[in-house]
Amino acid sequence: MREPGLDRHEWESEMQALEDELNDSPAEALSELHDLVTRMLEARGFEIADPVAADGTEPEVIAEYRAAHETTRALDRGDDVGPGDVAAAVNGYRAIYDHLLSERSTP
Repeated sequence: MREPGLDRHEWESEMQALEDELNDSPAEALSELHDLVTRMLEARGFEIADPVAADGTEPEVIAEYRAAHETTRALDRGDDVGPGDVAAAVNGYRAIYDHLLSERSTP
């Protein structure tokens, strides 16, 4: 069994390591931020793969995640994604990150 604060500490350390890259080249760092937030959501009990999950608790978190995820997928495919869309995705992931650290405890 893991200590309760280990996930949080690892997530904070990983986010701190990503901050410079997010500021310097957000499009290149977006995929790593996506991976971090995805792991956090799953660890906190969100059913992100469930298409009905948006109807469950905290649907705004799932909606924000899905919007940012679409931008991440578009970049990964090599689609032309504008800097405003990348910024919106980064801000969405950051909002989810902050929410999960401050509002939601481990299940």
